[in-house]
Amino acid sequence: MRAILATGTVVLVILGIGNHLWWLAAVALLYLYATHGRGSPGTPPPGAAPGTLPDSYRAYRERRDRQARWERRYRRERPFEARRQEREKTR
Repeated sequence: MRAILATGTVVLVILGIGNHLWWLAAVALLYLYATHGRGSPGTPPPGAAPGTLPDSYRAYRERRDRQARWERRYRRERPFEARRQEREKTR
């Protein structure tokens, strides 16, 4: 992405030698990349207080907890199958 941006900027600057609109296009390209590009840190979502968990981590924790509950239930309801699977894992 950065290589494409650098190449595009250089081309616009070279074209800008004869026409100043190309210079403006190069500046606009750099501005858009700086504000919306991959490398920008961005602004925090509104209402996000320090110390709160981001939604992606919260979703991860919920999936992890749900999986752990399912595994505990499976071991409780199928003890022989769970033991057999544990034995196969250790081999």
